[in-house]
Amino acid sequence: MTIPDSSGHDFMMENGSIELPCKPEEERRIVQELTAKAEANLRQGNLYYAISNRWFMSWQRYTGQVEDAYPFDDQSGSLTSNSKDRPGLIDNSDIVANGEDNKDNDPQLLRTLEERRDYVLVPQEVWEKLLKWYKGGPGLPRKMISVGDQQKQFCVEVFPLCLRLIDSRNQNEVVIRLSKKASLHDLYEKVCRLKGLDLEKACIWDYFNKQKQTILISSNQTLEEANLQMDQDILLEVATDVHGMDSTGNGLALVPVEPIRSPFSIAGGPTMSEGYSTGYSSNLYQRSTLTSTSGDMEDGYDSFKPIARGDRDGLAGLQNLGNTCFMNSAIQCLVHTPHLAEYFLEDYSDEINRENPLGMHGELALAFGELLRKLWSSGRTPVAPRAFKGKLARFAPQFSGYNQHDSQELLAFLLDGLHEDLNRVKQKPYFETKDSDSRPDEEVADEYWRYHKARNDSVIVDICQGQYKSTLVCPLCEKISITFDPFMYLSLPLPSTATRSLTITVFYGDGSGLPMPFTVTVLKQGCLKDLAQALGTASCLCSDEYLLLAEVYEHRIYRYLENPSEPLATIKDDEVIVAYRLPKRESGSTRMEAVSIIGVSRGRVVGFFGNIVINEKKLFLTPLVTLLEEPQSGSDIDIAVERILLPLRRKPFSSSTTIQSSSSENGSSLPDEQMKSSTQLEPLTQSTDIEPERISSPELSFRLCITDEKGLRCKPIVKDDSPIKFGRLVKVMLDWTEKENQLYDASYLKDLPEVHKTGILAKKTKQEAISLFSCLDSFLKEEPLGPDDMWYCPRCKEHRQATKKLDLWRLPDVLVFHLKRFSYSRWLKNKLDTFVNFPIHNLDLSKYVKCKDASEGSHVYELYAISNHYGGLGGGHYSAYCKLIDENRWYHFDDAHVSPVNESEIKTSAAYVLFYQRVKTESNGTLGEPSRVRRAS
Repeated sequence: MTIPDSSGHDFMMENGSIELPCKPEEERRIVQELTAKAEANLRQGNLYYAISNRWFMSWQRYTGQVEDAYPFDDQSGSLTSNSKDRPGLIDNSDIVANGEDNKDNDPQLLRTLEERRDYVLVPQEVWEKLLKWYKGGPGLPRKMISVGDQQKQFCVEVFPLCLRLIDSRNQNEVVIRLSKKASLHDLYEKVCRLKGLDLEKACIWDYFNKQKQTILISSNQTLEEANLQMDQDILLEVATDVHGMDSTGNGLALVPVEPIRSPFSIAGGPTMSEGYSTGYSSNLYQRSTLTSTSGDMEDGYDSFKPIARGDRDGLAGLQNLGNTCFMNSAIQCLVHTPHLAEYFLEDYSDEINRENPLGMHGELALAFGELLRKLWSSGRTPVAPRAFKGKLARFAPQFSGYNQHDSQELLAFLLDGLHEDLNRVKQKPYFETKDSDSRPDEEVADEYWRYHKARNDSVIVDICQGQYKSTLVCPLCEKISITFDPFMYLSLPLPSTATRSLTITVFYGDGSGLPMPFTVTVLKQGCLKDLAQALGTASCLCSDEYLLLAEVYEHRIYRYLENPSEPLATIKDDEVIVAYRLPKRESGSTRMEAVSIIGVSRGRVVGFFGNIVINEKKLFLTPLVTLLEEPQSGSDIDIAVERILLPLRRKPFSSSTTIQSSSSENGSSLPDEQMKSSTQLEPLTQSTDIEPERISSPELSFRLCITDEKGLRCKPIVKDDSPIKFGRLVKVMLDWTEKENQLYDASYLKDLPEVHKTGILAKKTKQEAISLFSCLDSFLKEEPLGPDDMWYCPRCKEHRQATKKLDLWRLPDVLVFHLKRFSYSRWLKNKLDTFVNFPIHNLDLSKYVKCKDASEGSHVYELYAISNHYGGLGGGHYSAYCKLIDENRWYHFDDAHVSPVNESEIKTSAAYVLFYQRVKTESNGTLGEPSRVRRAS
């Protein structure tokens, strides 16, 4: 039996008693306590459940727990509603494949989803409570796993490993899903259950690229350690019986192969000497010389034999293993760094440091070295970097999985990891840094560099590390502190003009005036509070009013801009922002949005709420917004709609009234036709004192409907005093008739902003262009430290907001510039597509280098590689431009595809990381000759 609540939801009766829902605050308290308990007891194997963020945000609003960290309730970016109605059934249909049509007992999440934007993860105990309170589903359980070798981290495996099993007997394919932490023995058990086989008769191959790579031995080795990738193939072969026939009656040629392993196995994971056996007798497994042709097998590869120049190509691409273009781009740039290529193509075994606690026991250097050798010696066959990706996941779990990542962040990890794995210093001495104490800069800089080299000495330091001077000045006592610090790359900000102009149309929510556009100038780095203040000043906002900012798209409010701390950078140049001038009211007021459906006047389509764009016969209008004080019925909505439209209402000119009065006084009247011709229409703007009863006119025939968020479902409003239950937000649609079009004048809205632009009609912002030198100037300029980065002044004995100035002191042979195109904050993930004009040849940095020691070499550089990023955040794509120095020719490395490119085409707004090498002067060596890499003696 069920009992409905006031909102129309039904609640179950169990054992003759009614199970009423908890109060909202009680639900919030229970969920918070269960979440805190789960987070205090994290361990591998804990269950978490994925829930649609759309539904979960509605529950948070209902319980008063809306978090500010992510203000959007769905992937469309719409702001969360203020409604606090109890949500309905848990609905996960928007995050599972096939949505509402999914009948799978094991529904899968869509691969394109992002946590907190599309879904949230809650502990099992929380899910069970929510399911008890709300029912619905489907349930999407996911296990917590431990990732990383050096620093264990717990994470929820939202997307288990998906493998395509191909049965060699009939070529049938079936998809199986397992955790990447499952063992190969688990894989064998699942396959044998599925196929009705005994473990002893099954043999499963790693069938990546539909080629036999290696036999997967049933063992404790995990699928991750075996380098199995998402959506790859595995091949099942079944051993023949004593008559040499399989179950289908066909002869089966089973060639079991155990790959030959190098003494430095980097394929991932432990050796195959432990764990479960498949049950095959030992004489079945004879070693074979069968080798892989896929470019993935590092096993049996001689890691250290020098590769002759005649055998080097350098034009092999890298297969994309699932959103690994960021990795491919960074690797190609490093692989085509002449100094590194020379180093790893020779014998570097003596420099591997397996004892460094800060390193990865030499495994990362080995993995990178073998991958580099394969890329330079495999001709033009694409290489699948599975083993390298497996190592990366072990030592840097932040790059595991199949999400897109940042190529510069990976580059920073690789350079630092390679340095520690190849550090020639086995025992690092301790040095206590000294203050400069007014000593000459040259003396202090050399001292810092000696200390640094005594602890850090590798090929990466030799070629990639430079030194900059950092000067801090206390704002009170003027204490000066000078240090000299090493750098591996320079992250350059992209400077731009400090201010921006925004034109925003202000609508009067009380119908007291016509919409009016205002142009204001604000700081680019400002926030919405700055914009609201500037707009309030420009529009002469009264003390008892406030401005409600909103982004408008098509016929609806895309999102309200109500958080004063939100950065202005969230507002793109092509977005339409409007403001509604509203009276300050108590928090209990209801907000009403109104938009018209259609308007026809003199044979043309017009709009009363904004400038209309016709696109596939849809009308896109700017909604009007007003506040209602405790609306009770359809009449209240009708009165409010007419009030906000009042400024556009036509009325006779006062001169006509004067004519009528004077004519009457003289005892005469004009003929009807003459009187009609002398009557004009003008907008009615002095309306603030009109009573609501007088506004509502029986001559109007508005058809009003209450609609949903997207305007797809409408419920007609009866214009009487029948009670209607309203939430905190009411969306109303108006259907116009010809009578309303004659009574209202839309000409005053012809200059309002368009709220929908498509295709070539879309206004494109003029691209701003800056030079690499201006980026460097911005990086080196003097500026105060932020309030969260205070400096402890040794003279004042307190933290001070000192000024900081950077100067380049010593430059490396390989100079890497990172253009800071991405910015992240609690409100914003933004990318700058600014075109940076960077030199390809003769980048002269002499004027920036403060050290005048000629032995440091030339300060002129030449570009040899670029890591590019195209598109926006998350869904973008990486590629690389690299120059083969011996050929003096540029190539485009786009994952597995490699093609030549003209030098004139490599300078684009997608450039993200720039790689330069020092040009040798005639006094220091042959022009353009790379410096030789020093090796341990």
